[in-house]
Amino acid sequence: MNKLLLASAAAFALSVVSMPAFAGMVEAEKWINDEFQPSALSKDEQKAEMEWFVNAAKPFAGMEINVLSETIPTHEYESKVLTKAFEEITGIKVNHQLLGEGEVVQAVQTQMQTGRNLYDGYINDSDLIGTHSRLQLSINLTDWMAGEGKDVTNPGIDIDDYIGKEFTTGPDGKLYQLPDQQFANLYWFRKDWFDRADFQEQFKAKYGYDLGVPVNWSAYEDIAEFFSEDVKEIDGVRIYGHMDYGKRAPDLGWRMTDAWLSMAGAGSKGLPNGRPIDEWGIRMEEGSCNPAGASVTRGGGTNGPAAVYAIRKWDEWLRKYAPPAAADYDFYQSLPALSQGNVAQQIFWYTAFTASMVAPKSDGNNTVDDAGKPLWRMAPSPHGPYWETGQKLGYQDAGSWTFFKSTPVDRLKAAWLYAQFVTSKTVDVKKSHVGLTFIRKSTVDHQSFTDRAPNLGGLVEFYRSPDRVNWTPTGVNVPDYPKLAQLWWQNIGDVNSGAFTPQQAMDRLAEQMDQVMGRMQRADEANQTYGGCGPRLNAEKDASEWLGKGGAKAKLANEKPQGETINYDELVARWAQ
Repeated sequence: MNKLLLASAAAFALSVVSMPAFAGMVEAEKWINDEFQPSALSKDEQKAEMEWFVNAAKPFAGMEINVLSETIPTHEYESKVLTKAFEEITGIKVNHQLLGEGEVVQAVQTQMQTGRNLYDGYINDSDLIGTHSRLQLSINLTDWMAGEGKDVTNPGIDIDDYIGKEFTTGPDGKLYQLPDQQFANLYWFRKDWFDRADFQEQFKAKYGYDLGVPVNWSAYEDIAEFFSEDVKEIDGVRIYGHMDYGKRAPDLGWRMTDAWLSMAGAGSKGLPNGRPIDEWGIRMEEGSCNPAGASVTRGGGTNGPAAVYAIRKWDEWLRKYAPPAAADYDFYQSLPALSQGNVAQQIFWYTAFTASMVAPKSDGNNTVDDAGKPLWRMAPSPHGPYWETGQKLGYQDAGSWTFFKSTPVDRLKAAWLYAQFVTSKTVDVKKSHVGLTFIRKSTVDHQSFTDRAPNLGGLVEFYRSPDRVNWTPTGVNVPDYPKLAQLWWQNIGDVNSGAFTPQQAMDRLAEQMDQVMGRMQRADEANQTYGGCGPRLNAEKDASEWLGKGGAKAKLANEKPQGETINYDELVARWAQ
């Protein structure tokens, strides 16, 4: 064979290698039968949905795209399994990269600032909805689905089936992000310990009420004290009444912005977020898209009495009732630490870790019995003394697909197909069994989760309950999440280190937030940087003109009312009714 023929043969071989594997319904049916069960759809309905994907993807077959998300079990499943399924069915190769949440936010911020297409799609927290809806750098999905992206929008997408769509809707009523996974920040406790007659008797004798799921922070504190200082030891193991984390790192900021202040009662009434004052303490009047300030002197609540109380209790409980190492833990270290089995309760626990908390004893999980049944339960978060009915009660993390105008349209369309695929009714029930991060009502209500519910510690009951709507992400009051979020961990870290009191730290935080929002206001007024929805700060007035008079709530004379608890089984029965 001469050199020309050899060269031609080599070129042909390379072209064959670079061509996509055959994609179509044969592959789709294999995945439906072997992997995508159970499903909210019948197999025939799944085939019809996959046939749409096969046809819609034909113009993009052979394309390779890049997407980014944080590292949690749901996204690991997408990255390892669903990318393979998507490529075999559509011919589109997806590099689904996993990084820490802070790195994801940094990449999003970089793409917004530079206009360079770093990734073709992001699973980015809905906490940035205020940013995306104002900067208008991300794709408005409502208009996209009806316009340029209509040919690649699944007619069976069923937006109303996504239980987090209200979290990804901007002040203009448009959808900017598509939910991919969702997990709540709930209360976690060792039900087997709480059910012990001797502990119940001792607790009631000391505190005058029943040991049970704490309804308020007073009861949580009493229970923390009881297990840390009275029980102290179970089966020869030193036990503690509380778990949290305090390491000076970016995730310490999430620890507080993830609704800690509103759990204490610092915000205003209103769902999904308080108006005029939200869970960050930022003021924005009803009907407005212009934040007016964070400081008490501008009508905000970031450094108000309820917010300061919240930070003080976090620091106090961490020092007095948590394992000694907890103050140096970060987010990723603290949550798996529960599986050691030496903690009675945790007020701030993310359901994203349910999958690891139902792992068998053989995996080192000491919070399940020999049959693998959980010894623990999750329940609604207790609220602080400033909380009022009608306020949000906790945080809901809604990781959501976000796309930018800086992405070339063909790559954007291919990434949009992948986003719809991994959240489709064909796939979602199975994906939710892996990651336990519900986004679709049809999945939450599926019979397979009714069957599995006894093994999931209350997760299914919570997501089917009417209380679920009280757990919401950061909302539209926050005008630029990346710019403002970074201020929190540095200031809160100074409380943990002892350098500042909670009041001093929150005063400084509120002032810095107002400084940043002041710069945003000037940019918006000069260049419409935020589409006219940038901050418009109130003029400063003496705090006494705001406290308890439409601004932050006035300081309570008694910040520790009588503890109140509820029996867990009664709570679940109430939900069922």
